[in-house]
Amino acid sequence: MRKRNRHARAVLAGTTAAVLGLAGCDAMGGGDAEGSSGTRAREAKPSPTPLWDSSPSSVAAVGDSITRGFDACTVLADCPEVSWATGGSTEVNSLAVRLLGAAKAATHSWNYAATGARMADLPAQMTQAAAEKPQLVTVMAGANDACRESTAAMTSVADFRAEFQDALSTLRRALPKTQVYVTSVPNLKRLWSQGRTNVLGKQVWKLGLCPSMLGDADALDAAATARRETVQKRVEDYNSVLAEVCAKDVRCRFDGGAVYDFRFGTDQLSHWDWFHPSKDGQARLAELAYQGVTAKAS
Repeated sequence: MRKRNRHARAVLAGTTAAVLGLAGCDAMGGGDAEGSSGTRAREAKPSPTPLWDSSPSSVAAVGDSITRGFDACTVLADCPEVSWATGGSTEVNSLAVRLLGAAKAATHSWNYAATGARMADLPAQMTQAAAEKPQLVTVMAGANDACRESTAAMTSVADFRAEFQDALSTLRRALPKTQVYVTSVPNLKRLWSQGRTNVLGKQVWKLGLCPSMLGDADALDAAATARRETVQKRVEDYNSVLAEVCAKDVRCRFDGGAVYDFRFGTDQLSHWDWFHPSKDGQARLAELAYQGVTAKAS
């Protein structure tokens, strides 16, 4: 009797091992014949819900003077009507208008950006934006962190990272499923190289506009060149931070450097200060953002 019991237990153990072995092969994706029940079961499972929705029903914007349309309409003044993110101007055709239509954009988009804002100001802006419960928040910030009175005064890369993480965390605590579209910091050196071709623009720059990059606009000596390269390197480091931090949030999308890479010409610059985007520049930003938001996930 004991022999028969031992034999039965051995057969049962062997059968169990065989079944578990087959289950292991199935879990690893191997050993499945075409049309097997395991394959059919996997095909019958519903696809996971996409984490990026290219057609949100509301938009909020945070950031700095670019998103406020500063100097795009009149000198030294905001003009949110032409904002690339939420403006209602037909000349710009903002991201919100492209996504929602003009009528809905007027009631379902909000602009909490502020002229002069730096990354450290974003958590408070995120708190304001979260109160509206938007499905998409756009972020454009960092230029003012590099545009300081000197290169020594620029926001450190470590602080910039911590502040951006804080801003995202602030939003996530309130709205864990809201999408975030982050644009790269513009190429400040290209803006200098384009704007310096205008005599009036260089006079406006002397009032203190982004002195770390625009100061002594015509100087091409070693010290001036090194100063501009230092600012440019900091902007590139900021963009790396934006990409890295955003990549850790499944509902955050970075523009891949689209704004930084865009070759702004004088037509895209404000004819008040030859640095901020003009209405045409705002329209180009809106186009880039729409392409980024609606692009299929790779």
